[in-house]
Amino acid sequence: MAGPIVLAEGEGEELRARGSILLFKAVAATTGGAFSLHERIVPPGGRRPPAHRHTDCVEAFYVVGGLAEIVAGDERVQGGVGTFVLVPGGVPHTFGNAGREPARVLVLHSPAMDDYFRELEDLWAGEGPPARSAELELMRRHGMEPVE
Repeated sequence: MAGPIVLAEGEGEELRARGSILLFKAVAATTGGAFSLHERIVPPGGRRPPAHRHTDCVEAFYVVGGLAEIVAGDERVQGGVGTFVLVPGGVPHTFGNAGREPARVLVLHSPAMDDYFRELEDLWAGEGPPARSAELELMRRHGMEPVE
């Protein structure tokens, strides 16, 4: 068995997409695929992920800075530090920054979804946002059903 992984503030695998910074603390390779965990820094007015539902994944949000808005099913939650939202598989959801300062949110996926976010970073690496159809196709390949 490998030893513990210790990461200080600001450490981890950094990815960027939709104007957000994602700092992965745990990935499939370190959790045996059980879960992934990243800190997401969402700028004010940042682009929200298209509303979607996971077919085989649970997602959790824990606000550690700023003000986030999480829309899950019929619930619309605007919460600051300490707000926790658990989104079971199959529940449509999206999230974004609801404040004037960057929001910092811990995002956990079980099972791990870090491969999706690496591909998402590649998709967003161009001069401007990718075609919506390309983003939706990427989501579908990773077990997410867009909600139109």
